[in-house]
Amino acid sequence: MKKSTLLGDLTPAQFLKDYWHKKPCVIRQAIPGFAALLDREALFELAARDDVESRLITQFKQKWEMQAGPQTTLPAITKKNWTLLVQGVNLHDDAADALLRQFNFLPDARLDDLMISYASDNGSVGPHFDSYDVFLLQAQGTRRWRIGAQEDLTLQQGVPLKILKHFTPTEEFDLEPGDMVYLPPHYAHEGVAIGECMTYSIGFRAPSFQELGEAFLTFMSDSIDLPGRYADPALTATTRPAEISSAMLAQVSTELNKVQFTKDDIAIFLGEYLSEPKANVFFEGPKRPLTLDKFMALAGKRGVSLSRKTQMLYRSKLIFINGESFEVDATDKTLLSMLADSRTLSAELTATASQDVAEAMHDWYRQGWLATTK
Repeated sequence: MKKSTLLGDLTPAQFLKDYWHKKPCVIRQAIPGFAALLDREALFELAARDDVESRLITQFKQKWEMQAGPQTTLPAITKKNWTLLVQGVNLHDDAADALLRQFNFLPDARLDDLMISYASDNGSVGPHFDSYDVFLLQAQGTRRWRIGAQEDLTLQQGVPLKILKHFTPTEEFDLEPGDMVYLPPHYAHEGVAIGECMTYSIGFRAPSFQELGEAFLTFMSDSIDLPGRYADPALTATTRPAEISSAMLAQVSTELNKVQFTKDDIAIFLGEYLSEPKANVFFEGPKRPLTLDKFMALAGKRGVSLSRKTQMLYRSKLIFINGESFEVDATDKTLLSMLADSRTLSAELTATASQDVAEAMHDWYRQGWLATTK
């Protein structure tokens, strides 16, 4: 594989082998000459919206406080020790989405979102660790990082943030615009703004197995088929009416053990689960949608592109999009997997779509999941 401009002198293969999940990596000028994609005012406007997840973190008079958004009132720019975190900026800005997609040497199923951290002088969220991999790209100003691979991850009590009780950094460095650091899961770190600064955080999904298990059981509940009803025609009189009998336990155990699942069940669950939009994500279709024929005629001239908010994945013959799944034949799979990987299809390729794919794309267009390329 060729070297990635994001990874300095490393190829993606080298980075994954030597650093991913293993140790930090500081990359100077990962994006040479990089400048913030949104100015301060545009970021503050995003944070004030009720469809954007944001948090205001302050440490005034040595007291940590956190306020969930929307953020209609922010501290003065000149006031020290505060940080604004805005999640999912890639869902609302084309340039932010394009930046996130530069990390496509990693699977979309793992890629989460781009968060922007704006901080006034000395602003921080305290020493902490994340349960997932993260790239931290400096976009404006300077941030000083202290990091360490400590085993003691005990958290402070009585604070609204997950701040480490005992932080023992082993490295310290400053990041300037265009510089980036990668941190593996559970690696302790603290970033402090030196003057006004913005940092872009590219995070990755790492759901707990408990979370996946609970969601899978809910998913499977729709497909369980256990006919019949409990019965005990051979029941005999008892002197212990409050006791659950061994016979009842055995009969129910036998029936419940009939509940089985396959790899296909897990694949469908995983694809739908990982492509399901977050609760605060909303789509808006065209007010006056084109008919199928007119839509395909236009798409055949322009091509189509997925919405920033759309998550599209695939596995074998299965296609997943925004929490829905369906099975396709080999020809349709080839075209739709290209759309999922590239998030766009050329006019020439779009024109080759089968009737089934055309109808599916038209439905996605009506829901705002996809549009003709501008």
